[in-house]
Amino acid sequence: MKVRVRFAPSPTGPLHIGGVRTALFNYLFAKKHGGDFILRIEDTDQTRYVEGAEDYIVEAMNWLNIPFDESPAKPGNCGPYRQSERKELYLKYAQDLIDSNNAYYAFDSSEALNEHRKDHEANGKTFIYNWHNREKLDNSLVLSETEVKEKITAGTPYVIRFKSPKDETLHLKDIIRGDIKIDTNVLDDKVLFKSDGMPTYHLANIVDDHLMEISHVIRGEEWLPSLSLHVLLYRAFGWDAPQFAHLPLIMKPVGKGKLSKRDGDKMGFPVFPLQWNTADGATFSGYREDGYLPEAVVNMLAFLGWNPGTEQEIFSLEELVAAFDLSRVSKGGAKFDPDKTKWFQNQYLQLMDESALVSQFQEFLDAKGVSTHIDLGVIAPLLKERATFVEDLWEQGSFFFETPENYDEKATKKAFKEDTPAILENVLTILNALEDFSAGNVSEKIKGWITSQEMGFGKVMMPLRLALVGEMKGPDVFEIASLLGKEETVKRVENAVKFMS
Repeated sequence: MKVRVRFAPSPTGPLHIGGVRTALFNYLFAKKHGGDFILRIEDTDQTRYVEGAEDYIVEAMNWLNIPFDESPAKPGNCGPYRQSERKELYLKYAQDLIDSNNAYYAFDSSEALNEHRKDHEANGKTFIYNWHNREKLDNSLVLSETEVKEKITAGTPYVIRFKSPKDETLHLKDIIRGDIKIDTNVLDDKVLFKSDGMPTYHLANIVDDHLMEISHVIRGEEWLPSLSLHVLLYRAFGWDAPQFAHLPLIMKPVGKGKLSKRDGDKMGFPVFPLQWNTADGATFSGYREDGYLPEAVVNMLAFLGWNPGTEQEIFSLEELVAAFDLSRVSKGGAKFDPDKTKWFQNQYLQLMDESALVSQFQEFLDAKGVSTHIDLGVIAPLLKERATFVEDLWEQGSFFFETPENYDEKATKKAFKEDTPAILENVLTILNALEDFSAGNVSEKIKGWITSQEMGFGKVMMPLRLALVGEMKGPDVFEIASLLGKEETVKRVENAVKFMS
């Protein structure tokens, strides 16, 4: 069978990075095996539907360069790709299960079920609707065919429940977790079709996966408790089940439990790929808007619960496809590390195409209203080594665009001495005399003078850097002078002399 996998999110809000990782692992597995990667929107629960959430999911995947082979916008032969557009399908399959005695109509009211729950709680028990009590409740297993028809004709609300088997041990297989045994006596009779005429996730999911010829279901650990029901549904329909793989949870950086939005808010990192604006005006940060490169986010997510078995950490998407193997996905939760995420971002900024880096830096400067005659193609490579984000280029090199108005206090005490004005006056004489203002020539002339004066280099280089930058930071001071140009360099040294006097 051809490998076909799906990512099936619900459009109930922004896509958490846990969901993005699930999509990524599905994509990597599909491409590794020459298969198809499908987007299916599971929007059967219309009460939780959020406007714009589906567009957000697609935009996030496009930004991360994780393309779908089939989706609502790119239909194949297995559409529609939104469950709300497939709802006419599901009742037929629910009816097939009733006809084969694998499901039944249940007419129990919410009030009646609540009474049963309260009664069980009072006796220290938990109410489960299954083999031990289903023939004492209000359903088609105990009602006659005539009574069932009368109730349905009269419009009595009902659900369709799956009839879980009794006294059986299920032997389930999971690619990541191995063999799993389940005693069917502990399973409840899950609702497959709701009173509002819509299927539950369980029925729609199985029917859609079968009709879309899904070969492997790769999903989050939170769906592991549903595995037994899903395998039983495949058996009840007489269909071959896909292979299952349940991915580990993404855990908090500190403490126990899975990663949540609150962790991001508290520790200052995004948990969504893109910024999300709620209807009531709240804004949640996204990796894109925080300046992360999509390649860095993908690489980081790939290592949350998977490792290649080598020392290599930086992988292109193509390299991830080649290396990916579900057998190397861990069972235990994967702890999220914000610092490691920034490390990946730093690595990818260093690898970034120079023209793209310059273009993004130019956009940043334009947004700040900063114009310059300096060649950004020279500045960006000088600054990027100490940068993690494009905006860090500004933090590292704002002095290229703005003349210092003051000087770092600590550095001033160290660099500006009583004889510094006289030394800088000599430097000005040298600078004014230069016609060739290249970094090499400026360096040669000033260093030559320092040597001829038998002076320590620090007495000149420290105050010169402070004069040009305002702080003790930045690349080679002669590169700075050359890029600023003769006129601006002279002006800044003169400003420093005036400051000291």
